[in-house]
Amino acid sequence: MDEEYDVIVLGTGLTECILSGIMSVNGKKVLHMDRNPYYGGESSSITPLEELYKRFSLPDSPPESMGRGRDWNVDLIPKFLMANGQLVKMLLYTEVTRYLDFKVVEGSFVYKGGKIYKVPSTETEALASNLMGMFEKRRFRKFLVFVANFDENDPKTFEGVDPKTTTMRDVYKKFDLGQDVIDFTGHALALYRTDDYLDVPCLDTVNRIKLYSESLARYGKSPYLYPLYGLGELPQGFARLSAIYGGTYMLNKPVDEIVMEGGHVIGVKSEGEVARCKQLICDPSYIPDRVRKAGQVIRVICILSHPIKNTNDANSCQIIIPQNQVNRNSDIYVCMISYAHNVAAQGKYIAIVSTTVETSEPEAEIEPALELLEPIDQKFVAISDLYEPTDDGTESQVFASRSYDATTHFETTCNDIKDIYKRMTGSDFDFENMKRKQNDVFGEDEQ
Repeated sequence: MDEEYDVIVLGTGLTECILSGIMSVNGKKVLHMDRNPYYGGESSSITPLEELYKRFSLPDSPPESMGRGRDWNVDLIPKFLMANGQLVKMLLYTEVTRYLDFKVVEGSFVYKGGKIYKVPSTETEALASNLMGMFEKRRFRKFLVFVANFDENDPKTFEGVDPKTTTMRDVYKKFDLGQDVIDFTGHALALYRTDDYLDVPCLDTVNRIKLYSESLARYGKSPYLYPLYGLGELPQGFARLSAIYGGTYMLNKPVDEIVMEGGHVIGVKSEGEVARCKQLICDPSYIPDRVRKAGQVIRVICILSHPIKNTNDANSCQIIIPQNQVNRNSDIYVCMISYAHNVAAQGKYIAIVSTTVETSEPEAEIEPALELLEPIDQKFVAISDLYEPTDDGTESQVFASRSYDATTHFETTCNDIKDIYKRMTGSDFDFENMKRKQNDVFGEDEQ
């Protein structure tokens, strides 16, 4: 271990594993350590089920009715992948897809007035949806056509909207969309957690709705994908990539000290030895003195023996409860997957509820979501602090990732990865460049 590395990575969460993979592909010499005996850090999948009971300090072991413990892979952090989103591009360009199998999530639903409705995302669905009245549907259809044709480089597609100055609130006004439609557009299509987006220029929102429709267009049922055997497969896939390019992995390796000299990092000390490095990437748990608390997230893992009501018996789905439907500032999310994804015993479903904590009674905040899931066989409640780095790492060369937020997809995680990459290398992350480097090693794609 007494060697010199370009980059040392601490923690095997998804953010760390992707960066470690990318740095290795870029020719850097990488050492990747984790104090835990398993991959994934905060974003791991727990197996067998007995381990989950232990982790949440439940006194009993799982009942017989839960089936075999090792049939379970339960994600601690629930997220789906947008089919056309950044993480899928990273997976494709780094060819990590060769280690993974994905299934399309069967539907996306939105909560309104105590009931759930399928999110209309194509013109046909919009016209058949119960979420809107007849005239509202026509206006919404016009709006969807505007978004689909919109191209920020072609002013002819703007229809009088200036993407850099017109607010989203004004765009909704222009198409005369009512509050309910605004709710599901902003929260179930553009996937904002709060309503702050309404008063900023509309470009980001229009691009988010485009991402949703383009993702949906790829597979039809929903814009989301989920890996068989759980999200814990993702960090492991990138870890393999890093290893192919000469990265060194050490699990179960305690980190005693991050060695600094003159204000910047020079190495990591573990079990009496020091591995030297020029740059360090880690999750917040390794450097408590360089991060600040930025809020809390509550996540409740619920084991069910039935699909969720009113979802057409889907074996996987997402439900979004827009904040103003339940008098909150931020949305509540439900991600549901099941035995069909090799993450639960036959006939069992896992629904994970998550939201940003806003009061001193987080469990009461998610009550509307739990009501949709009844009856619940067993629930596991976790309240986690969210951390963000206090500095950008340019002085210290210590780059901390952000904690995983309450969103149900990986776009914010990918933004963090691209942000850290830029601060470390001084240049923007370039998907195409990754692909070229891959071809040098694996040869051109056979597709």
